[in-house]
Amino acid sequence: MTYDYKELKEHLSDEFLEFGSSGNIFNKEDQLEAIRNDKTVTDSIKYTVSDFTIKLIASDVVLATYRSLRHTDNRLVLRSSVWNRNQGKWQMLFHQGTFAK
Repeated sequence: MTYDYKELKEHLSDEFLEFGSSGNIFNKEDQLEAIRNDKTVTDSIKYTVSDFTIKLIASDVVLATYRSLRHTDNRLVLRSSVWNRNQGKWQMLFHQGTFAK
């Protein structure tokens, strides 16, 4: 998996906030800095995504939910994100990852 700084910058809202499964809180700059410094991003980690759903909350707002399974340690995480359409482009406003049992 390749992460593109420019693409991530466009897809994250300036007000982006994440409650990570690590227990840490991240904003847009934190995530962009991680990409710039290649932190926590590696091509060797494989994931499987399942149970992906989208729910329309308002005409320009959706809630996406899914499960991700990290193959290296079989860690299952429940994930949710709120996306809004800003000037015709969809951007992630909020994301949360919660470990599942």
